[in-house]
Amino acid sequence: MRIGVMTDIGKARRTNEDAFLAEPPWFAVADGMGGHAAGDVASRLAIEAVRSFVAGREDPAETVIVEAIRKANGMIWRRSQENRWLDGMGTTLTLMKVESGRCVIGHVGDSRGYLVRDGAVRRLTTDHSVVEELVRTGTLSEREALEHPQRNLLTRALGANPDVQVDLVTEPLMAGDRLLLCTDGLTAVVLDHELGEILTEEAEPEKAAARLVQIANARGGPDNITVVVLELPQP
Repeated sequence: MRIGVMTDIGKARRTNEDAFLAEPPWFAVADGMGGHAAGDVASRLAIEAVRSFVAGREDPAETVIVEAIRKANGMIWRRSQENRWLDGMGTTLTLMKVESGRCVIGHVGDSRGYLVRDGAVRRLTTDHSVVEELVRTGTLSEREALEHPQRNLLTRALGANPDVQVDLVTEPLMAGDRLLLCTDGLTAVVLDHELGEILTEEAEPEKAAARLVQIANARGGPDNITVVVLELPQP
């Protein structure tokens, strides 16, 4: 398996509130939110919590992922209640395990997972956001969603409540498949078909990750950008 990872502050933020995990077979991205640098605390807590929880676990991936995300949510919620400077902090979290012949993804928020196969891209996750609902019902196009005033309004995030609902996705994999996990600093300015083109054109995952970040910044870099690209071995 080949892996490329890149995180960047972008052009408009003073701090990078994204965090990531890239320790095969586990991968994750988190996009924190909240004032007084609380977003950085939330995303870091989420990644630390799942890293600790999944280590050495042999239960089914679906079970481990849901429990890990719920544990992370509880830690963030409790910390926000204990420290008034962290009140209201939260984070997205997309956590993936790559196994033989498949991947399992659990997610909360709008950090996405994609599959690229034979030049075609497919989004594996569904954003928990107001705009996603409008796109799903046909009210907005994908391009219109990028400019919508409520594009950053989430309907679900870690830390918002004592418990959280986790969406699970299981996807069969083939040799040569590429997977992408990313925060919305990328998808807010780069369309899905463009992601697919870049991930297909670039031979090296590291170069693909760097190019994705470069394009997001060239389009204004309105948010922190984190990308995790992995390629399954060829037969």
